[in-house]
Amino acid sequence: MDKPIIIIGAGIAGLSAGCYLQMNGYRTRIFEMDTRPGGVCTAWNRKGYTIDGCMHWLAGSGPASGMHGIWQELGVIKNHTFVDHEEYLRFEAPDGRYFALYTDADRLEQHMLELAPEDSRPIKEFTGALRKMKGFEMPVGKAPELETPFDKLKSGLNYVPYLGVLARWRKATVTTFAARLSNPFLREAFMTAAGDVAAFPMLGLLSPMAWVQAKTAGYPLGGSFEFARTIEQRYLGLGGKVDYSARVERILVEDDRAVGIRLADGVEHFGDRIVSAADGHSTIFDMLQGKYVNDTVRGYYKDLPLFPPMLFVSFGVARTFDQPPSSVGGILLKLDEPLTIAGKERTALNLYIYNHDPRLAPKGKTVVKFILMTDYHYWETLYKDREAYKAEKERIADIVAGVLEKRFPGISRQVEMRDVATPMTWVRYTANWKASYEGWMMSMDTFGMRMSKTLPGLDNFYMVGQWVEPGGGLPPAAYSGRNLTQVLCKKDGKKFVAMKP
Repeated sequence: MDKPIIIIGAGIAGLSAGCYLQMNGYRTRIFEMDTRPGGVCTAWNRKGYTIDGCMHWLAGSGPASGMHGIWQELGVIKNHTFVDHEEYLRFEAPDGRYFALYTDADRLEQHMLELAPEDSRPIKEFTGALRKMKGFEMPVGKAPELETPFDKLKSGLNYVPYLGVLARWRKATVTTFAARLSNPFLREAFMTAAGDVAAFPMLGLLSPMAWVQAKTAGYPLGGSFEFARTIEQRYLGLGGKVDYSARVERILVEDDRAVGIRLADGVEHFGDRIVSAADGHSTIFDMLQGKYVNDTVRGYYKDLPLFPPMLFVSFGVARTFDQPPSSVGGILLKLDEPLTIAGKERTALNLYIYNHDPRLAPKGKTVVKFILMTDYHYWETLYKDREAYKAEKERIADIVAGVLEKRFPGISRQVEMRDVATPMTWVRYTANWKASYEGWMMSMDTFGMRMSKTLPGLDNFYMVGQWVEPGGGLPPAAYSGRNLTQVLCKKDGKKFVAMKP
């Protein structure tokens, strides 16, 4: 092989693909539009505070998880300390009442029964399912494209202990479960947690809660950027090369065969194969000009629900917090009165307090962050008038600061930093289509869906990452790159190897 395999994008999927390809004797080169690694798995600094843009937990942090071995191979486990969260999510009412989704099923059941004894049946069904799901694992190991009928049978046998709970909850959504609850406070908590994603599957809640309960989904101290940098260093240590500030404008094709890339500055690079770990829509419809699609691919980008874009409103405060405990999903603060933020009426705001990671703030200080799902077109339109855009960000920061002050009286005097990141921020730095945070939204239609890593009619080209792994998250990004390497090794008659540092 006289030319390297070219990888577009140094996010987690691109870095993972690079690591495993290097492990297997392939020469690779990554081209990244940003100045540093991570893609959406990123963080940024403001006045001595680090605002984390991605990570609240990592499935596979504990040895009981199948993903653990992959994170070991990528150098993550060796170089990070993990914190296991006490809560998955907390809902707080204005009168001080709260409902906590504790990560311990027994504690959660007792808590729920104290709040709503009249709902004992659905509560015990829910916590019982959580206990049964404790050992449930994501399918990792052999690439699905290479599985034989025997492999599929063997994999299926691993699910036998969970068939009952999977069958019972397969069609349930968070919204339909909430409708079964008689207690208005508990029902409101689940409905608020579902938010705009009414079709979010209960299995999409039960599975990660079970992983956190099993202590296989902790938070890596240092957060997203340190995590991404670790995998970048693993890749570089394996002999890989990354070109930063190198935005790919076109994938070069000859006789329906991908042969190289053209950068935004006009420079062309040629490769033995081309792998895109970049935004799916940009890859297919811009870099390849929409020439290699069929009805299935068009249907994905026309019909599948996108993970909504996010609005981050962050504050650096000169204080620490003893309570509440660390959590995956933060606190859903129910508001006294609805607020209109970014053109939408809000009845609750999602608050994250990074009291569990002292590395993100100076000693004795803390980062707090609100995350709001928002409308892309609202921000796309507003961004055309930069002054109006900046004014709206300031207005939103003021409004959200008022919510924070109401929850923690006196905290306004301790605020040293504030920052607002909109969907347009993500578009500028990651080029994600419509600023979608994790690609395809997990829904009843996409749960467990498989997508091809190739495009119809185009040879020598592959895709990895969130746009071919519905459901989003860091684990699919990592095993997407690993699976592709297995496929290429099989194609080239090589034995796939994976090694720990």
